[in-house]
Amino acid sequence: MNFLETIFRNLSHAGPRPVLQEVRDGRILAVTGAQLLSSIQQARIFLNQTGLQKGDRSVLLAPNSIRWTALDLAMMAEGLIVVPLYVRQAPVELVAMMQDASPKLICCGDSILRESLVQHWPNSPPLVCLDEIFGGKGAGPEQAANSVFAPLLPLADTDPMAIIYTSGTSGKSKGVVLTVGNLNHMLRCTTARLDLLMGPQTEPDRVFHYLPCCFAGSWILLLTCLSRNSVLTLSTDLARLAEEMRLAAPNYFLNVPVLLDRLRAGIETQLQQKGASIAWLFDKVKSAWFRRQQAEAGLFDFLWLALGKALIFPPIRRRLGPDLKALICGSAPLAKETQLFFHMLGVPVLQVYGLTETTAICTMDHPQRIEPGYVGPAIDGLEMRLSENGEILVRGPNVFQEYWNKPQATAEALRDGWFHTGDQGEVNASGNWRISGRIKNLIILNSGHNVAPEPIEETLLQELPAAQQVALIGNGRSFLTVIITGNVTYHQVESALEQLNEHLPHYKRIRAFHISSEPFTIENGLLTANGKFKRETIVERFRERIEELYCKAKA
Repeated sequence: MNFLETIFRNLSHAGPRPVLQEVRDGRILAVTGAQLLSSIQQARIFLNQTGLQKGDRSVLLAPNSIRWTALDLAMMAEGLIVVPLYVRQAPVELVAMMQDASPKLICCGDSILRESLVQHWPNSPPLVCLDEIFGGKGAGPEQAANSVFAPLLPLADTDPMAIIYTSGTSGKSKGVVLTVGNLNHMLRCTTARLDLLMGPQTEPDRVFHYLPCCFAGSWILLLTCLSRNSVLTLSTDLARLAEEMRLAAPNYFLNVPVLLDRLRAGIETQLQQKGASIAWLFDKVKSAWFRRQQAEAGLFDFLWLALGKALIFPPIRRRLGPDLKALICGSAPLAKETQLFFHMLGVPVLQVYGLTETTAICTMDHPQRIEPGYVGPAIDGLEMRLSENGEILVRGPNVFQEYWNKPQATAEALRDGWFHTGDQGEVNASGNWRISGRIKNLIILNSGHNVAPEPIEETLLQELPAAQQVALIGNGRSFLTVIITGNVTYHQVESALEQLNEHLPHYKRIRAFHISSEPFTIENGLLTANGKFKRETIVERFRERIEELYCKAKA
């Protein structure tokens, strides 16, 4: 039985039980297993009427919703290759990815998004809105509900199921082809790990989900929840995230480091505002906790921790969620101090490491054997090793098939059966991995967004003729900054950034800059012999200035 058959069987067995929810305007809207199957059937009828054939590509471009999920499953049930895209991406970038994928159909969240695409791609394939699919044109709800559910198309392990686009160091997105076999293996691994976390249960897992389902890790969690005895609540308004999380009352949910950093900062700020005595006690408790982690705890530290567990931690836990068993975090490096902070509160943070090319996951923390600062052991069936230069290489059934239409890039990434991740790391005696940095230049923000620096640097240089060099900064940070060398003024840079940022998606915008009168040279150690940036050396040389940029920009 493949992953899709497992999901459809699970939805059928769920029957009248809620399996998927949205939060809308402070209210939860739920669908049962039977209702979700009916919506999937409605979408399948629509897709059938378009004349699409097995193996055709179909773009899914919409925010998270029950309809997004139903359409995604319908496309796969019809044997189509789903191309999920991020709605907040710049239209010109979306069009470039769609032109590369050559879809036969583009499904948009609404008419505004559709019109934006038409402006940038007048001769696009048919563009339809979700309302046209689910709103009664050609296949209304009654027709779908009264029809006999069509059987799933037979699928081989090698059949492509999705093309998920990911940034490359050249700045041109590459389409990662994921197959039935990739998904079969990955969902078995994620289900087994969640079984360990939740233990024997009679009630469904309650899961909260706010990350866009078009991203590989987010999509895998969605499909895993639909395969299990779960009820998944989809957030629809990031501005009301805390309220929506309280309504969902989850057992666990997937995070990116930037949210956990914000949660930690918010908790510490609130405790500081509760008065001098509470703030003083919390500082004592936190210091005692971190000394204990370093095996340096004194006699009184056990007293401080006992007071924290009795007086400080319970109300924080109630606000986070009384039934919260764990936080799951991936897509970017998480600060060890942040992970330890939540462990102190009694909420373990399980780290996950992987790439789109590995069907989102290479390693997962074991719930009973967490080592803060590490991202857990390799998943079952995956081999991981280090190359001579410290790059992580992986081989296994979850490794992608190819980059769409890019045989040379595929050959460079997949060599002798091993996928070259571009990440540096190390593994300890327990088999737990630590990610120490990037071999590639790709900047990974702590929101999980990938940014290729070269195209932005080149564009900014064109806007600033007097500048000599531009180096983008931001790996592991919440936003981008830049160091500029040459004879440029503050006003010139400010004006150029204003023009540049206007055409960039939110996560690629540059929020602060530093002008250096001294250029990067081979002599001062900031360029290689062939004139390339020594990016890590640049970051280290300008560390104080960079820290000032981030402090001022946050203020």
